[in-house]
Amino acid sequence: MDGILVIRKEKGFTSHDVVAKLRGILHMKKIGHTGTLDPDAEGVLPIVLGKATKLADLLTEKEKTYEALLHLGLETDTQDITGKILKESPVTQDEDQVRKAAESFLGSQMQVPPMYSALKINGKKLCDLAREGKTVERPARPVHFYGIEILDLQLPYVNLRVTCSKGTYIRTLCHDIGRKLGCGGCMEKLVRTRSGRFSLEEALSLSEVKTLFEEGTLSKKILSIEEVLAEYPKVSGTAQADRLLENGNGVGAAYTESGTTQGWVRMYTSTGRFVGVYEWNKEREIYLPVKMFL
Repeated sequence: MDGILVIRKEKGFTSHDVVAKLRGILHMKKIGHTGTLDPDAEGVLPIVLGKATKLADLLTEKEKTYEALLHLGLETDTQDITGKILKESPVTQDEDQVRKAAESFLGSQMQVPPMYSALKINGKKLCDLAREGKTVERPARPVHFYGIEILDLQLPYVNLRVTCSKGTYIRTLCHDIGRKLGCGGCMEKLVRTRSGRFSLEEALSLSEVKTLFEEGTLSKKILSIEEVLAEYPKVSGTAQADRLLENGNGVGAAYTESGTTQGWVRMYTSTGRFVGVYEWNKEREIYLPVKMFL
């Protein structure tokens, strides 16, 4: 099984838990995920199987969409409702002020990662340091918010839809909105509804995967590597280029039948065999391999 399986991660599981359970269900070791979700978060978690594990970094880079419930008036040590309450304040702001505060985070921002996160500082996870009662300085990281939409507003609760870049902490956004309003805030609930091209509507629970696997029909739900890479144009090599391609070498435009000479492409042999992702190198005027899938 080489391809992508879209999982709906349930509350209470870590992303690593999902991978471990799938290894047991599918009886295979080569499995990975493409973007960590907190244990209390739910939603889309694309899983890469077999040769598709080479796609993990490409898929992790894609933008994500979330629906989050922001609880204004509460600050916690974890920035979500599971943490210890540090401060409780009355929410006196009106709806217009809340909307303006949320929308002020649109675009490029520098975000300080929360202490309760899996990021490492000097080789140690921040969450482990936090559990020891330690707080360390964390460098702010660039993130981008493509969209922040208020779906429902019944103060002190604000239901948000957020589309953002990889590496963004939605609970930190909730915390920061609360700080900007002056009343504090934390995240009460989080569901990832989209990761790149993958949506919640097509996602399967672990129990559904187990049932389909036992029925022998799971393969219908696994997206092929080529299908996932369909956004990149197709280029086919000539017969003279087949050996070069099969050995993972670069090929010049003269050894291709057709195609674009810019960016990433899906490269095929003259017989239609998918080779991998190649990138056109303008300086050398040659397609060079990025990811090989032979």
